[in-house]
Amino acid sequence: MTQELARYDSVHDDAQQYRAGHLPLAVSVFADRLLLRSEMGEDAVAAGFRLTHGGALSDLHGGEARPLGEVVLIDAPLVDGATLAALARVDMRVARAGAQMVVSTSLAALDGVFGCLDQSGAQVLVEPSRADRVIALGRVLAAMPRGRVRDLAEKDRIVLLRLTEQVELLAERLDRMGASEGGPAMRLKSPAISFAGASGNDGSDRLVRASRPALPDPRLIRRIIRQRQLRARFFDGELFADPAWDMLLDLAASRAEHKRVSVTSLCIASGVPPTTALRWITLMTEGGLLERVEDETDRRRAFITLTDCASHAVTRFFAELGRGADPLI
Repeated sequence: MTQELARYDSVHDDAQQYRAGHLPLAVSVFADRLLLRSEMGEDAVAAGFRLTHGGALSDLHGGEARPLGEVVLIDAPLVDGATLAALARVDMRVARAGAQMVVSTSLAALDGVFGCLDQSGAQVLVEPSRADRVIALGRVLAAMPRGRVRDLAEKDRIVLLRLTEQVELLAERLDRMGASEGGPAMRLKSPAISFAGASGNDGSDRLVRASRPALPDPRLIRRIIRQRQLRARFFDGELFADPAWDMLLDLAASRAEHKRVSVTSLCIASGVPPTTALRWITLMTEGGLLERVEDETDRRRAFITLTDCASHAVTRFFAELGRGADPLI
């Protein structure tokens, strides 16, 4: 652990060499806690951003009068109606401007915050460590179009992104954040299509889609989930951490039960820290496995569900296993 800390400090010190003169991207920091606001600003400057407008959360309540930077950092651990409305307005402004936003919150406020952020593709962090914020800033840099990073040579940009990758790797080890996200991109195989022997009136074979079995009994899926959770009583939970599969199972069972799943509930089902779970949710959404569904009765809320393709893939998986195979999972 001491060696890991030393390596982390070394990488972070190297990153400090890329200061605002190289990356003049303006960052706004909004947080009620003065010490935290100062810390967030320090991390942004260390990553090469230029600190600009910012203040308390209440400063965002005044509509669109408050100037915003090209990157907006917000800490909102406690939210009320006014704060949620302000976050929704900022989310729209950031989306229109093509900017980037990182919002940290608490698990208790996650559903409300997540429901407000549906335009900008904001990163959401739950009770983050300082390393989590460094990782988020690195992701902001990686997402910025090359033209926006004006004064940084391509060679230096590559070096900085590599430093960010090292920081992320070390932070995951230090904070025990769960499985790495560096694997291959997620892909769904298309539903089976085959030539069935059925013939039309002309006697010719027709290309038809194979029949799709129904979702498995949710009681079976819940039993499998309990079996997977049971391992944590005897082994280190991270040894078998598989948040993507745990979330797919939970969503499949909920779909069969005709229940809606909040982002907070799904984070808990993942078995990993909420910030890590949110990254997986983003990754799986981009990969076509999950989708966001707005609450028709309350636009400030949103739920997560399987896409039709993911649902069909889970169904076919269980159909392939057949009955009696669940004890092996």
